[in-house]
Amino acid sequence: MSNNFSKLVSKLTHSLEQKNAQELLLSIEQCHPAELGRLIESLPNKYRDDFWSLIPVKYKGEVLLAVHRELRLFLIKKTSEADLLKCLSTLQMDELADIDADLPLSVVSAMVAAMDSQRKERYQTVASFPDNTAGGLMDVDATAVRKDVTLKAVYRYLCQLRKKQGMLPEQLDQLVVVDRKNQVQGTLHLSDLVSLDNALSVGDVMRTDVPLIDSLQSASQVAQIFEDHDLISAPVVDKNNCLLGRITVDDVIDFLKHNSEQGLLASAGLNKELDMFAPVAHISLNRAIWLGTNLITAFVAAWVIGFFESSIEQLVALAVLMPVVASMGGVTGSQTLTVVTRGIARDLVSSANIISLTIHELKVSFINGLLWAAVVFLITLFWYDDWKLGSVFALALFVVSLTGTLSGAVIPIVLKKLGVDPAIAGGVILTTITDAVGFLIFLGTATYILI
Repeated sequence: MSNNFSKLVSKLTHSLEQKNAQELLLSIEQCHPAELGRLIESLPNKYRDDFWSLIPVKYKGEVLLAVHRELRLFLIKKTSEADLLKCLSTLQMDELADIDADLPLSVVSAMVAAMDSQRKERYQTVASFPDNTAGGLMDVDATAVRKDVTLKAVYRYLCQLRKKQGMLPEQLDQLVVVDRKNQVQGTLHLSDLVSLDNALSVGDVMRTDVPLIDSLQSASQVAQIFEDHDLISAPVVDKNNCLLGRITVDDVIDFLKHNSEQGLLASAGLNKELDMFAPVAHISLNRAIWLGTNLITAFVAAWVIGFFESSIEQLVALAVLMPVVASMGGVTGSQTLTVVTRGIARDLVSSANIISLTIHELKVSFINGLLWAAVVFLITLFWYDDWKLGSVFALALFVVSLTGTLSGAVIPIVLKKLGVDPAIAGGVILTTITDAVGFLIFLGTATYILI
């Protein structure tokens, strides 16, 4: 959290404690709706009602979009149906489709009933697509022109559009060129519109190399296309190449931000939509499940150690060195797990290259395993003056490094096929395997050779 934002939260908290409505209203007026969303997420529950009631209705729709789902549901319950309908009227169709599942059915019905036929058709188009697809991300208000008109006519059309709507669509860097069947022919960049001879036709200057996004492509694929082509916006089409809408870079940024937050929370076993100030009982239950899972896996490792209790009693050095074996295996495996999980998230890993990737990672692990096995052998020899113990320690570390790498490559693929997010369960399973195998190899070999 930036220093300025921290100061703003402190100032708001003080104003809420003092019930200084005038100061609060002044602070709200100076904030963007997305920032108001961050502010209300940062406030403890006891202040949220008062703060929400002071936010103007015209901003509340965007605030609802900005907050986590659990807090959104809370705020919706605190808002009258009349105010909900007012604030929802300020949102675009794709934004409405993002939150309509959280709204009361009566509000959704009234909202749809109040739409004109064109707006209703656009809303239903976006709502028919899953949220994590291009169709779910797109804005249906794509500005389209024909290729047989002149640049002068297009310029005049944009002036009329701005006069009618008060402003041009956000992130408008290009117009989509379509034929009479609404099939996309190319795009007209605004830079060309304002810099070239206005007597030229759109067809003379339009660009045909623009990537078209299929409405059923995943949001992650859309983000990759935007990254690869440095796009600000792109047309969305159906299977017949007919224009449905457009996706803008701010939609992609919102998706990437949401996705990164999910991954960060999931890696710690936290609910991806959990509110920071959610009820204590709710948070406790959510974390208890994760802690219980980790406890079970820890007992698996302890169970393996239990088989060699007598060996540990006879050679205390084993107890001293055991954590090093488990730690090295876990870190080595986590490195590969991160590479593969990231590759899966970016659609870079498939059945066509997973074997090659695994072999590549094993080669890296083989080199590092030999290197650090030699290092721990020398350290153990210097520490305990026992080359046999050093050899056992080095062998165990080498084997567990390879095991961790192999597990880190295989686990995400298996979890993905089972429909489980590798970011959530991958680390727990990996730790169990590397701990159990590391202890088994180290203690088993030590028992056989040293005792």
